[in-house]
Amino acid sequence: MYWGYLIHLGYNMWEDNGPEHRVHPDEKIDYVPRTKLRCKEDVWDFIIEKLPEYGVNLLVIDIGEGIKYESHPELAIEGSWSIEKFKNKLKRIRELGIEPIPKLNFSTAHDVWLGKYSRMVSTDIYYKVCSDLINEVIEIFDKPKFFHLGMDEETYAHQQHLLYAVIRHRELWWNDLYFLINEVEKKGVIPWVWSDYIWHHTEEFLEKMPKNVIQSNWYYGINFDVNDEKTGKYVSPYIELEKGGFKQIPTGSNHSDFENFEMTVEFCKKIISSENLLGFLQTVWRPTVKEWLDNHIKALEAIKRGIDKFY
Repeated sequence: MYWGYLIHLGYNMWEDNGPEHRVHPDEKIDYVPRTKLRCKEDVWDFIIEKLPEYGVNLLVIDIGEGIKYESHPELAIEGSWSIEKFKNKLKRIRELGIEPIPKLNFSTAHDVWLGKYSRMVSTDIYYKVCSDLINEVIEIFDKPKFFHLGMDEETYAHQQHLLYAVIRHRELWWNDLYFLINEVEKKGVIPWVWSDYIWHHTEEFLEKMPKNVIQSNWYYGINFDVNDEKTGKYVSPYIELEKGGFKQIPTGSNHSDFENFEMTVEFCKKIISSENLLGFLQTVWRPTVKEWLDNHIKALEAIKRGIDKFY
């Protein structure tokens, strides 16, 4: 069983939209220009050393603009880590008995880290850049078991306040997803995605999503009634994905409710077969900075409670 935590190295996820419409609460506290890395090394190191204490054995690293890619150095910002430095961090993570997994979010709702290429989506240039980055990251991680491609929240509702909004629809969304999946699989790595596209396209998703792609549906509330008019559509995909035979790593968070993770564990343990339930992932959705360290610790504490409930 994987007990995973998602940590942010890069945090450029949203097209800047001005203080009146900033889409995340942390930006009201520690907002800095998107030209500076929002990850403090001492906070990163502190969290990493704490992970085994809470039972974490898998770490998903949202890299974004956090490293100086050799293939595309133009994506680096002030504070981006060198590849050598990052590899040393990966070495330490492995020494602690934790499996590091790369994440590059290619959703148009969360791709500001791609710089100018985030405004070239679905072009030949875009495909080349995506391919370059995936291949380089797989090499940096020495062929990880999984590669998280993101692909969440690509909707108008999630981008309505952004200065630059891009939403791929129907065949184009699937075409680009298949391209990314293929780039990962060519290197012998298993692709992994957020599953929320299923919320509004259930039959299409179950028909077109390749079975070998790891699925992480996510829900951060505490009402797990699948028949509830407001929250049922976010919870029922755990059941639909199980019926469809998909491997799952359900995802919780303390973003909204501190009890969500252990409730996710309890719910999914009952309805997902042991064959398809690979583990769980906890997310905090805050940058790796001192101002939000308490949220990170509370998120890790929830993992420990979830482990206790599972076993």
